[in-house]
Amino acid sequence: MTTDSRTRQAVEYSSGLAEMSPAYFGLVMATGIVSLAAFMMEHYTIALGLFYLNIGQYAVLCVLYALRAWRYPRRFFGDMVAHLTGPGYFTTVAGTGILASQFMVLRENIVIGKALWLLAILLWVCLTYTIFTAFTVRREKPTLDEGINGGWLLAVVATQALSVSSALLAARIDQPYRLELNLVALSMWLWGGMLYIWMMSLIFYRYAFFRFSPGDLAPPYWINMGAMAISTLAGSLLILNAPHAPYLMSLLPFLKGFTVFYWATGTWWIPMLLLLGIWRHGYERFPFRYDPLYWGAVFPLGMYAACTWQMGHAMEFDFLAPLPRAFLYIALSAWTVTFFGMLRGLVSILSSNRACSHRLQGTGDTTKK
Repeated sequence: MTTDSRTRQAVEYSSGLAEMSPAYFGLVMATGIVSLAAFMMEHYTIALGLFYLNIGQYAVLCVLYALRAWRYPRRFFGDMVAHLTGPGYFTTVAGTGILASQFMVLRENIVIGKALWLLAILLWVCLTYTIFTAFTVRREKPTLDEGINGGWLLAVVATQALSVSSALLAARIDQPYRLELNLVALSMWLWGGMLYIWMMSLIFYRYAFFRFSPGDLAPPYWINMGAMAISTLAGSLLILNAPHAPYLMSLLPFLKGFTVFYWATGTWWIPMLLLLGIWRHGYERFPFRYDPLYWGAVFPLGMYAACTWQMGHAMEFDFLAPLPRAFLYIALSAWTVTFFGMLRGLVSILSSNRACSHRLQGTGDTTKK
């Protein structure tokens, strides 16, 4: 390989790293929740396979994010304070929280689960106050139609992921910490619900009163449903934890009512999003091609399966049992298609780099002659 070809490959690698999506931890979120849903429904081989894959994916993404922050700090932190890309960083919180939940549920490993839970809290505090403070004080701001999309609701998902992991940890730890952890889970659950109301009002306003092109309907709009689904899961876990926390027992009617409210809202979004997807890809002929943001569409499908199963268990809604099983198969199919799309994209990039190297090497040999 010539010096020119090595230089070209280094440039292409650096370009890919610089352009890396801040929301790529959606891969960990999607894989993690599909794994948890499969475990709930006793598909243990699938659940454990996805769990071990997710550990590797999480490690690789941590390295890539660290490299991007080191090599391209201006791009890395610039994306963090930009209205359209900043909320994508909340996938790091949600992904960490969901991986913590996997360790606690699939392996009963409280040590690693607790360490990841603490990391998720640290990330949540840093990102929440960095991103929203930056949005508030920056002088040049986009208009509403150019500055908001469904990706903003990743802040809600991150908050509820902490509620879920806190509730799971509370069920596996002794008193008196069980009471404190359930309070953390309850507080995050309530704050996530309030944040959804604020953000969804703006997103729905953007839907109804601004021009909406097929390109605007990015996959993160499925988070409209996913944020409600993870809120349902968190509420269901709080209901199950109520016997071990007296203040949760006193709030039980409220917990049950709002859990069903969240689930009903998430369910309402499914036909709406399907119709918009048909309009985008069927009527407007918007092309299907792999995008890291598609993990933001896989995650809600897996989360809906998990939350419906857990709510049915917590509230004894046995008649709902076929629904989460159906959505698990849909989520597994969507995950498989998206994962192979990602692999195909990686193979295409590697093949392109190899072809460029051969061409450059051939050019160098011809020049020498």
